[in-house]
Amino acid sequence: MSLMRRSRIALAGAAVAAVSLVAACGSGSGGGDQTTSGEEAADATIHIGSLYEPQNLSNVDGGGQGVTEALNGNVYEGLFRLADDGSVENLLAEDYSVSDDGLTYTVTLRDGVTFSSGAELTSEDVKASVERVTAETSQSARKSSFEPIAGIETPDDQTVVFTLATPSISFPYNLSYVWVVDSEATDLKTTADGTGPYTVGEWTRGSSLTLTRADDYWGEPAANGEVVFQYFTDASALSNALLTNEVDLVTSIQSPDALAQFESNSDFTISEGTSSTKELLAFNDRVAPFDKVEVRKAVYSAIDREKLLSSIWGDYGTLIGSMVPPTDPWYIEDLTKENPYDPALAKSLLTEAGLPDGFTFTLDTPTYDPHPVVAEFVQSELAKVGITVEINPISADEWYTKVFQERDFEATLQEHVNDRDVVWYGNPDFYWGYDNPDVTTWVAEAEAAATPEEQTAKLKQVNEQIAKDAASAWLYLYPQIVVASSDVSGYPVNGLNSQFFAYDIVKG
Repeated sequence: MSLMRRSRIALAGAAVAAVSLVAACGSGSGGGDQTTSGEEAADATIHIGSLYEPQNLSNVDGGGQGVTEALNGNVYEGLFRLADDGSVENLLAEDYSVSDDGLTYTVTLRDGVTFSSGAELTSEDVKASVERVTAETSQSARKSSFEPIAGIETPDDQTVVFTLATPSISFPYNLSYVWVVDSEATDLKTTADGTGPYTVGEWTRGSSLTLTRADDYWGEPAANGEVVFQYFTDASALSNALLTNEVDLVTSIQSPDALAQFESNSDFTISEGTSSTKELLAFNDRVAPFDKVEVRKAVYSAIDREKLLSSIWGDYGTLIGSMVPPTDPWYIEDLTKENPYDPALAKSLLTEAGLPDGFTFTLDTPTYDPHPVVAEFVQSELAKVGITVEINPISADEWYTKVFQERDFEATLQEHVNDRDVVWYGNPDFYWGYDNPDVTTWVAEAEAAATPEEQTAKLKQVNEQIAKDAASAWLYLYPQIVVASSDVSGYPVNGLNSQFFAYDIVKG
């Protein structure tokens, strides 16, 4: 399972949306040393502040959100690239074709691509990379996305042939998440050997990770000479680092309170992009009383989500009525009305479920923000309808083992980062245990669809049904806010699956 740092779940996703600037840029001196000449700009070091340090350098061994943010697209590349606007583009794949029955994908690799070790990219590396994701020991959340693969053939060094047991309309999209690694590389938890525009330099655990421009990169060289991801465990310290020019930009602001000091300062630019990160109250739908739809809907309607979102994010963020954010093609706008905030309705539903006096359950709560605050809010709200919440703080590692692997929980809080992850409600074996045979069928039919329009229609059915069933309680959609020194440009602004392409960033 490829878990994000702080156990954010990374699943398959894509988003297409516009970017809006919420503060104009100025020409001040924020963001560190000023560079003026083209040569100086090309050699500049870009300091990026982040809360998400990698746990290791592997995306299939629990490296977390930090390894995706720092290495995806920068050090490692895939056959396809998921751009910041959500489109899927050829990358290491020069071209590909699909058979009429949708069961054979033939991919032709680019010529002249090498890994940072100097080894040439071959079809065997691609085959090994996909098998690395699908291996029994892999922790990649995307493992099951590749279950349709019946075989992988490498007829020559430049050609990979994927044979599928069933059609998979999302297959190229899913392949964009597979890092192509050197099949001869070892110990990828502490070293890296990718085809990207950077190589991994010094990694000072607990402090920083340096990426150095690869001068022999097969494509267009990075616009800067070096990128240093500097890691902070406290959001206030991260903001202060930007104010004092220790870093040039912050990948994602975690609190609206932190924005006030930048909003009226022309030395900084605030960009609000699109987000696919959902704050989720996930029930274990396998266990009583959450195996009853009425109970799940009662809990959902007892929580004032608008008040919760405002208390944490102020005017930022969005309320959603299911797992689908507005940027997904199968979004349905009015689903927030399916489970309205209505304590009287919640009490009525509890009575209907045979629990007129309420019940008690344990909420396994990750110990990092905003989950503790959210847990206390949920506890207070549910107490008003007779439901007692016992909060059990757990670490990210405990969450992964207890909740995700062992399914040993009643309810939990979690951030789900990626979009298009509504399909996981079609998997009864997923950690939340939602099992609706219709939904499982619709998800399968959507993946086997002949056209995107057919896929969208099926997943809209899924979207609507999980809301009706209150399969989980989707509390709100995070905002995605990047703050940067006004002399810095070229950075991505959308919160797309935690990737952060650094190769176009320039200063001056």
